[in-house]
Amino acid sequence: MTSTTERPTVAPARPAAPTTRIGGVAMRTPFWVFSGALAIIFLYPLVWTSVASVSPHPGTGQVDGWGFGNYVTLAHYQAGIWQYLANSVFMSGLCVVLTLVISTLGGYAFARFKFPGRNLLFMLTLAILMVPYASLLIPLYVLLNKVGLSNSLVGVALVLTMFQLPFSTFMMRISFESVPRELDEAALVDGCSSFSALWRVLLPAVRPGLITVGLFAFLAAWNDFFAPLILINDTNKMTLPLAVSNLRVQVQGVIDYGATEAGVVVLAVPCIVLFLMLQRHYVRGFMSGALKG
Repeated sequence: MTSTTERPTVAPARPAAPTTRIGGVAMRTPFWVFSGALAIIFLYPLVWTSVASVSPHPGTGQVDGWGFGNYVTLAHYQAGIWQYLANSVFMSGLCVVLTLVISTLGGYAFARFKFPGRNLLFMLTLAILMVPYASLLIPLYVLLNKVGLSNSLVGVALVLTMFQLPFSTFMMRISFESVPRELDEAALVDGCSSFSALWRVLLPAVRPGLITVGLFAFLAAWNDFFAPLILINDTNKMTLPLAVSNLRVQVQGVIDYGATEAGVVVLAVPCIVLFLMLQRHYVRGFMSGALKG
């Protein structure tokens, strides 16, 4: 007699209910709409400026049809756009280098070394942020004049570096504090000095913080108008924002909107390119130390 064992029937897995997916899409739709609206609000001025820089305007270098007449006007203004670009690049680059070097050493000292008055000195450094920016330019102008750095791009870079140091030192301190101490302690045990451990071990670990500080310093120096206006009186040493502002008003107070918009586009392009290239590191730099226990 043969007995057969019946196997239990396994019901096939049911697909996910369509209502669940529809509900998830419905919950995310307001976020997408809100994000899209914000993107349009922020992008519209840039798009409008780009279109206006090549569109015809009465009384500008681009009168008939679309073209690059406004950029030609900008290129041949006084010393020329290449001179002003070179001035801005030199001043911004020097500001970035000085900010990175000083804030890295300062942040490393505040994060890794214990010395009397460390927290007080750090708070005094941050207190510079509470001083109005414009109120210090006249005293700094007198100081730069006494040391022979008035009317120079180096002097402007030093002034802008000073105003970048509080935020930059704070960023580098939290970046170093987010790195485990065991890394540099192991390097010290292996025979590295404090500076060698900083250079070989810690700097690669805090690269996002370095990029964030450098990007902030570049954007601040590249777009700054007030400090060059006060500290520079030679037209050949003007930075690009100052040159675009002077180009804006022509004979009898007539405003050259076309050339001004062209200057704004030239100013914005390096900032946009750098941010798009470094945005991943930029976000990671702000997140460094956020989850530190």
